[in-house]
Amino acid sequence: MTPTVSVAWLAANLGAPDLVLFDATMYLAVEKRDAKAEFLAGHIPGARYFDIDVVADQESDLPHMAPTAARFAALVGTMGVSNDSRVIFYDQTGMTRAPRGWWLFRLFGHRQVAVLDGGLPAWIKANEPLESGAPAPAAATVFTPDLVTDRIKGIGDMKRLVESGAAAIVDARARGRFDGVAPEPRAGLPSGHMPGAGNFPASEITGEDGLLLPAATLRAAFRAAGADGSRPIVTTCGTGVTASAIALAAVVAGLPEPAVYDGSWTEWAGRPETPKVGKA
Repeated sequence: MTPTVSVAWLAANLGAPDLVLFDATMYLAVEKRDAKAEFLAGHIPGARYFDIDVVADQESDLPHMAPTAARFAALVGTMGVSNDSRVIFYDQTGMTRAPRGWWLFRLFGHRQVAVLDGGLPAWIKANEPLESGAPAPAAATVFTPDLVTDRIKGIGDMKRLVESGAAAIVDARARGRFDGVAPEPRAGLPSGHMPGAGNFPASEITGEDGLLLPAATLRAAFRAAGADGSRPIVTTCGTGVTASAIALAAVVAGLPEPAVYDGSWTEWAGRPETPKVGKA
């Protein structure tokens, strides 16, 4: 399956017995929006809500960290996802949040997973239907995970990579936060970035039409951020969500599939021993 699917593809495949559709939108507290309420008010027919704060490590003090393989398998099995399912994620705002769901499935070895290009805005623009209310419960099934360890990095990995320069680290946060001249949305965290990291804001992976940019344009943006494919790529952001979006963009661009630094800037900036550049 390709990393993204079009509105036309989804409309043609909607209702197929092996297709599982999820809205994986999440909002920061500062955005003052309720993703679950907006899902109930209007969603693509047949979709269910995928809560990245539930499909997460419940013992970590960091937000929505990846769960164990056992927890992931148990949860997505109750959501009706088997190893034979085609899983599609979409976002209420575009392309920056839903890829977290795509990345989680990739992390646990599922290949039949994609993101709706342009998200819900593209679906609505095409005059495709919506439905409201809570969806019918899914028929539980069995999902067998196959963890791909190369697709995730922890803080120990990142300390070594920062020191060695063995990977291209690409940060998906807004440029002001990356440069250390704009505040972080989480109180108490300094802005700035990891030494040696480049910047490719997730907000810039789409064009004016809201669709993902062409592969060549994405490759040029990654090259400008220091990731030309000659070294492994690790993406990072605030909490691992938009890092997943630029990981998706890298795959579309034809670059090696990146790993995601799951703790991202929230973990790195919160540790006193980690080096920081451009700190505000």
